[in-house]
Amino acid sequence: MQTTLTEKGQITIPVKIRRRLGLVPGQKLEFDESSGFIKAIKAVSREKMESVRGCLKDKLSASVDAYLEKTRGKVDMPRKRT
Repeated sequence: MQTTLTEKGQITIPVKIRRRLGLVPGQKLEFDESSGFIKAIKAVSREKMESVRGCLKDKLSASVDAYLEKTRGKVDMPRKRT
């Protein structure tokens, strides 16, 4: 799939890709330019992430460690050699 860069440096993301990734008008993208190609990633709003922090706190009956032990079983950590 190809697209053309405009004089203003803009591109059109093909509709097939927009639909597959759930991109909508106004969607913010972050660009990772650390390699030899451009990688666009849907930006995540830190405020939206923070807004759900702790929302299940009152609904959970056990600590995270207790929950993991219940679902995965007890894990014996190796002893340190002295």
